[in-house]
Amino acid sequence: MSARGFASIGLVRPKVSANVGGVMRAAHVFGASLVAIQGDRTPVTSCQDVTKAYRHIPVLRGDDLWSLIPFDTVPVAVDLVPGATELPSFTHPRRAFYIFGPEDGTLGGELLDRCPRRVMIPSAFCLNLAATVNVILYDRMAKLRQSIRRAA
Repeated sequence: MSARGFASIGLVRPKVSANVGGVMRAAHVFGASLVAIQGDRTPVTSCQDVTKAYRHIPVLRGDDLWSLIPFDTVPVAVDLVPGATELPSFTHPRRAFYIFGPEDGTLGGELLDRCPRRVMIPSAFCLNLAATVNVILYDRMAKLRQSIRRAA
């Protein structure tokens, strides 16, 4: 797989520690470069993170998610909101900062207004936070591999 570009994850006030552990594991498994967490509702470590991803991927924490976004990345809101592109037709930015809301809410207008890209996973109901991160990162990896095969 090409080493160009990267995916980073932003979590807004996650509520459930098991989900943070699942997000950390997904980030590690799918090669995310960074996990940034706004707020301190949950610990970073969890029994769901059997790979102990926090030892291998930088984890940043703060009160302002925007101060944690890597330079020259595209903020992508992942939320069930009007105008979001459905994942099957979504083209992932080369340098992406995927922002996921809390389990007990959505990203809200202020965050959404700052995201030039929005994506949603078409489903009958909203997904669990960790499951959503897994689906987004897997889709990114699969589409990247497909584009590399086409270029070869």
